[in-house]
Amino acid sequence: MSDNQTTEHHREPSLPQKITDINYSKQIPVSQKIAYGFGDFGNGFMFDLGQAYLTKFWTDAAGIGAGVVAGIFAFTKIFDAFMDPIAGSIIDNRKNIGPQGKFRPTMMISAVILGIMTVVTFTMPMGLSPVGKIIFAYAAYMIWGLVYSFTNDPYGSLASVMSRNPQDRSFMATSRQIGSVAAQFIAGVAFIPLMEMLGGGMGSGNERHGYFWAATIFAVLGVVMFLICFLGTKENVKVHRDNAAKPEGFKDYFKIVFTNGPLFAIILMTLFTISAMNTNNTMMVYFAQYNLGNINYQPLVNSIMMGVSIVGIFSIPMLTKWFGKKKVTVVCLIISGVANLLNFVLPTNPITFIILITIGYTALCIPNGITWAYVSDVIDYGEWHTGMRKEAITYAAFNFSRKLAQSLAAIVSAGILAITGYIANGHQSASTLLGIKGAMTLYPGACMIIAAIVIGFLYKLNDEKFKKVATDLDNGKWEKGNIGDKDNK
Repeated sequence: MSDNQTTEHHREPSLPQKITDINYSKQIPVSQKIAYGFGDFGNGFMFDLGQAYLTKFWTDAAGIGAGVVAGIFAFTKIFDAFMDPIAGSIIDNRKNIGPQGKFRPTMMISAVILGIMTVVTFTMPMGLSPVGKIIFAYAAYMIWGLVYSFTNDPYGSLASVMSRNPQDRSFMATSRQIGSVAAQFIAGVAFIPLMEMLGGGMGSGNERHGYFWAATIFAVLGVVMFLICFLGTKENVKVHRDNAAKPEGFKDYFKIVFTNGPLFAIILMTLFTISAMNTNNTMMVYFAQYNLGNINYQPLVNSIMMGVSIVGIFSIPMLTKWFGKKKVTVVCLIISGVANLLNFVLPTNPITFIILITIGYTALCIPNGITWAYVSDVIDYGEWHTGMRKEAITYAAFNFSRKLAQSLAAIVSAGILAITGYIANGHQSASTLLGIKGAMTLYPGACMIIAAIVIGFLYKLNDEKFKKVATDLDNGKWEKGNIGDKDNK
């Protein structure tokens, strides 16, 4: 009996278990995971440039009215949002896939064009009439948005075919989040001094030249970062694609998106987290100037938040390894929500405000970083659940939610100021100060709590279930059969 017990205790794992362990545990080289983050580094050099400085270029250097500029951004953001699923569908329907993979070539070619278009958006031809300037600005930014979709969709999809290992995906999520933050920091610090050095300074006759050459330098750097990503990554995951499948249209798009429960959960979570973060960032300058009474608090608060949040981002692989993605996400969102709500109910004080806003912002940055790992997981789940692998369309649906969240943040921020009677550079009433404080703290706090509830109750793709999904896909299977069979497609 003793021998039998010993034999039972040391029984060799079955072949299916060995296959599961190998597929799920296999990791890619650290160099590839670091190289992946350079994509968002390059992305930030071109995307964040437009977000931060294009309004000032159009109003000051090009002479377009501020109201018209607001209309340009509003229209082109909507246009851009609807371009994402179209770009995703085109990318997913590619059939002739070479040795470089499905996503890397599209990403790299589009990144070069995006660099060119970034320079074009910071260009205004001489001699154009006021209407001509507006038309040029609309056209340039709409084309930029279209090319951005063809760059960002394959980049975001790339992580899902680099590795299925959860720790690899957490590392890549961290890597791209660090790349994004680094690009924001460099663009925020270096662009204006570079522009003034290469041109003649703000308001000078050479101001346009300064913008042009500074944008050119940043665009070149952005393309170089994408090149590092392209050369340093590989599409390692063996994907069982059905090359005989007919191209999918919008009917299949809705099927893929709306039957993917985990995708719906992270889309809903993103609407709250990104709108909260953007509202926080928008209202910071108002809160510092009027509620804290000193606009110089803004760079101080931002530098503290940025530094601490980077430390938080570096902790993502360790936290997710110890506790799992979902638990870390829920706990961090609750911490962020509580910190923001405390900031609302406590009397306004610079010290307590800085402490609590830093805790809240850092606790939000961690789930935002983990979200990129969720995206790769739900792409795999979508294939396992429907029998159709549509990486770019799935990523486009997620990206669509981020753009809606950005619009929602703009509506909340501007709406609160308008409703409470904000007076530009004037004395603010008590109701206006309360409105600014509410938008800065109460709205993000409530959003974080709702986001925690959403991911806690609606996101059902836990680590055990994903392990089965990954193993089935590695063996050419989906939920109801073999990939490529006649199924529910």
